[in-house]
Amino acid sequence: MFTSINLEKEGRIATLTLNRPESMNSMNEVMMMELADCLESIKEDTSVQVLLLKGEGRAFSAGGDIKAMIDPENSLNIEEAMKYVSRIALALYTLPQITIASVHGAAAGLGFSMVLGCDLVIAEENSKLAMNFIGIGLVPDGGGHFFLKERVGIPKAKQLMWNGQLFTGKEAKVIGLVDEVASDGLGWATATSYAQKLLQSPIAAMIASKEILHAVQIKELESILEQEAITQTAMRKTADHVEGLNAFVSKRKPAFKGV
Repeated sequence: MFTSINLEKEGRIATLTLNRPESMNSMNEVMMMELADCLESIKEDTSVQVLLLKGEGRAFSAGGDIKAMIDPENSLNIEEAMKYVSRIALALYTLPQITIASVHGAAAGLGFSMVLGCDLVIAEENSKLAMNFIGIGLVPDGGGHFFLKERVGIPKAKQLMWNGQLFTGKEAKVIGLVDEVASDGLGWATATSYAQKLLQSPIAAMIASKEILHAVQIKELESILEQEAITQTAMRKTADHVEGLNAFVSKRKPAFKGV
């Protein structure tokens, strides 16, 4: 059914795997569309009570596919991409399941937005987490503004977005970006163990509390997603974005001009 992700169900647990390991699970338009469709389908599946998210290969996700952004023959349709990205964030936040992100390797940009949208984040000690859109002259998307400020508050969220700082799993735990830290190589085992504990808990009550707390925030998330889509489309046309992409490809420090 899907070409860039896998969805497996076992009893009351579903596992969603980002499956473009050759590109560190960077998200092209196909993956964005499939993630949106998949998460919306899970929302309707009342047999599932826990959803685990992970990445195949060396990383959770390196974020948006920069190669797709700069490929003149396969140029990313930013308007369509933002529709998919907004659907992903809204579906993830409104899922009637407990969601657990298992992070190893990199979780950056859009990948990190997805991680922060989960109820529980388990990161390996030396995983690399960053809201690093700023490095290519963009703003966070995928609900990144919303999820980040929910985790750390607005003043700290601004600092993290503006700096694009890279954190290890251990460092991220200190400032509240992740909930649990696992030894390297044990992130997935820790996540699955936690999922089993949830199934032995009164999970229906836990899900009900999640829905109550999230219900009052949905309009704000929708507003932020709309603003992210408008702003990201505008940022894609700036000279700073072009410079950021060129610098990334050339592996040099960008020279931004503020335009």
